[in-house]
Amino acid sequence: MDAGAEVAVDFTQAVAAWSAAAYPLLVQVAGTYHAVITYGRLGEAVQDVSGIRTRLLLQNWIGRVLNGVLNEAHRRDDPPLTSLVVRVDDGMVGEGYSEVLRVAGLPAAADAHDREVHAATSRLACYRKYCASLPTDGGQPALAPRYREAISRRRAATTADRPAPVCPTCHVQLPATGICDNCG
Repeated sequence: MDAGAEVAVDFTQAVAAWSAAAYPLLVQVAGTYHAVITYGRLGEAVQDVSGIRTRLLLQNWIGRVLNGVLNEAHRRDDPPLTSLVVRVDDGMVGEGYSEVLRVAGLPAAADAHDREVHAATSRLACYRKYCASLPTDGGQPALAPRYREAISRRRAATTADRPAPVCPTCHVQLPATGICDNCG
């Protein structure tokens, strides 16, 4: 048999192999305080480690892999390592993160931001378990960097869109103090 020949693997077996490969990869990510990994990078890494490749689109299989990791973490009483996996475009966990809440017996998140806050708390639990170099205060939950940046940009845009306050007496724009220089 040719060493480069492809061998078909049952999809269920592939998902199991990818989940088994993902667990130690995510533990490694959790070893760095505030580190996250994108779905795409994790998808490539589990295929490389397992030696099992697919031509399926990532969104058609990565959720099953993460569910396998989540169930194994729950079985081991480990924090949800899947909280470390974020989208490349906005740094947020995906809709599938709701499975973390379900497995933990918690109500569904009210919105995407609440889901992100829960994920940040879960990530901190991962860092506390696997990271050897936490801050002396034990660390703080942190939103994924891209998501934090997006929030900052939205806040800046909202602030920039507001009309500058003006003095009700002389109608001159107020300085940052909020006290009119003319009218005092």
